Amino acid sequence: MLSVFCYTEFAVEIPVAEGSFAYLRVELGDFAAFIVAGNTLLESIVGSAAVGRSWTSYFTTLLNRHPNSLRIHTNLTKGFNLLDPIAVVVLAIASTIAMISTRKTSYFNWIASAINTIVIFFVIIAGFAHADTSNLQPFMPHGAEGVFQAVVAIVYFAYGGFDNIATMAEKTKNPSRDIPLGLLGSMSMITVIYCLMALAVSMMQKYTDIDTNAANSVAFQSVGMKWAKYLVALGSLKGMTTVLLVGALGQARYTTHIVRAQMIPPWFALVHPKTGTPINATLLITISSAIIAFFSSLDQLASLLSVSTLFIFVMMAVALLVRRYYERGITPRANLLKLVAFLLIIIASFMGTSAFWGLNPKQRTPKVWGVPLVPWLPSLSIATNLFLMGSLGSQAFIRFGVCTFVMLVYYVLFGLHATYDMAHQQHKLESQKILQEEDMEKAGP
Repeated sequence: MLSVFCYTEFAVEIPVAEGSFAYLRVELGDFAAFIVAGNTLLESIVGSAAVGRSWTSYFTTLLNRHPNSLRIHTNLTKGFNLLDPIAVVVLAIASTIAMISTRKTSYFNWIASAINTIVIFFVIIAGFAHADTSNLQPFMPHGAEGVFQAVVAIVYFAYGGFDNIATMAEKTKNPSRDIPLGLLGSMSMITVIYCLMALAVSMMQKYTDIDTNAANSVAFQSVGMKWAKYLVALGSLKGMTTVLLVGALGQARYTTHIVRAQMIPPWFALVHPKTGTPINATLLITISSAIIAFFSSLDQLASLLSVSTLFIFVMMAVALLVRRYYERGITPRANLLKLVAFLLIIIASFMGTSAFWGLNPKQRTPKVWGVPLVPWLPSLSIATNLFLMGSLGSQAFIRFGVCTFVMLVYYVLFGLHATYDMAHQQHKLESQKILQEEDMEKAGP
């Protein structure tokens, strides 16, 4: 919720379709925006792969078989030894549907959303009807560390969607009212629903018996509701298919925005003349997701997703502090140096910057809607996200570091030069425009 507040102010103040990419580009520059954009695309690719793997698990449950029974067992390293061809097929079909017709995809998503809502309420109500409080003992079997690790594991799947909501700001009639209500309201509802569903499943089954691949379906089977197992599995498949369709559309759209900034080749923004969808971007992202889904297990994907998501949340909170306390051409250089120094302190020591900036005047106040309790709330957001990142294992940071290094190499070799050329061209056009206006003034009426 702390991160949602930061997104909300940016969505109201800068109502554009690019989302976090545009916000960070305005406040922190092209480099920070590119790194976050790369991690956002990485989230989308890995997220789609994870959903594809889950789709296979629930499909096998629907067939009354073990979740891994349709996967190919190999002698590869653990976590990469269960090959999933079904996930590849599902990803390919979802992307094809998204590329063929956006209108049909929207209609399908509307129906699927209604079905998902019914299934969610069924899981909660039927789950509590068959609840056994003894299954909650011990309440925290792995202590506080286990709780935080569980939170980190689902952070992308539970809350990753509000960046997509923020990108719709420019399409709303009243962004100053609709965006805060939409973001804060939806996140509050999701938090309550997740807690209720988790509690219902935990009370139906002992935590040691919960199936990590298809938890809800297997839980109903354990209490004798075999028919409910199939109902929940079918509803889950419908919901995951919706996620894949929306993801295919959103990923391609996000990619085209990065292309407009000249950070990636324009080839990715090629739009099909008949369908009106960016075919090349969709194909590349789908192929990448399919390769990852084919080899990687769900737990491997979840850890990489979480570290990328939390990193983006931290960057958004930093950007909000910069927006409030620094404005180019107005803020003295001494204060700028203080800002940079104390942003480094906050990343290292969490709340160190709050007391400092609480005693300094702000350079910008939101005109319509702003985050309350600045700098305390965004500082707490940074602290919380960094703490959650610390709950991840070393392998997650190794994978994150490798991906970020690849992004840096690409930016240095291509992105940096492309953005410089674009900025130089824009400056040249602006100079020509000024000269033309001066010539017109000299010429007189």
